Amino acid sequence: MTDPGATIDRASIGWRALRWLIWRSVQRTCRLNLANRSLRLTSGEEVRWLTGDIDRFLLALQRQTMDMRAHADLPRLPDAGSRLMVELAIYTVAADAALREIGVETECARGVVADVGWDLYRRMLSFSSLGPRLLSRDPGRRLGWTIRGLLIFPFRPVGAPGYEVYVFRNGDDLHTHFTHCPPQTCARTLAGLRDDPELLEAFRLSWCRYDWPGADLIAADGTRGHYRRPQTLSAGDPVCDMCWVARGHAPVGGENRNSW
Repeated sequence: MTDPGATIDRASIGWRALRWLIWRSVQRTCRLNLANRSLRLTSGEEVRWLTGDIDRFLLALQRQTMDMRAHADLPRLPDAGSRLMVELAIYTVAADAALREIGVETECARGVVADVGWDLYRRMLSFSSLGPRLLSRDPGRRLGWTIRGLLIFPFRPVGAPGYEVYVFRNGDDLHTHFTHCPPQTCARTLAGLRDDPELLEAFRLSWCRYDWPGADLIAADGTRGHYRRPQTLSAGDPVCDMCWVARGHAPVGGENRNSW
């Protein structure tokens, strides 16, 4: 299977290589997840996909990705971090569209997209937070150092159409208020162009829910509740008012009171 980014004009050799690596990782993760779960089709049938079924999905994903990327206007974005995150967001909404295209029921498609995305996100976040987790046992420092690093790359606040972020501290807690998010903007734009609001909803129910478990993963202190966000851009709010909470409150396996 060819690299879906190989036909895009004006892409540098480095960017093409990065796209190839992303595509290979997406393929492996999709194959692993889709081979180990049942899928509910629009016909009402519950099936488990064989290798040929997964290949058919990956071909549909490739087509959807190339079509959506043509409308994403990546060269307009001001920095590499914004372009990388938009590239990953394209795969997210393209996967949702591809699953529904070949007959997977909408709710099931959302679940697949969220699980595949979390697998990729969890590995990236584990790598990004490795240094702070090795250097400190304090969850607040782990969170603060990791988020500060991520605000250098890939979430550098360069302003719209890149990331626009207001950062401040309140005691031990770190706040990052995002007023512009390029991947959210991309998902919203594609949903509008295709008259398909499900694309934005698939994005919201995957990317916008990862921060809660992601914060607990970074803190790595055996508790939950390291994240709060009353408002969300993808839900139509004017800001993602994130708070990275230094001290968790709910034991693992207990109730997490934060609302998604």
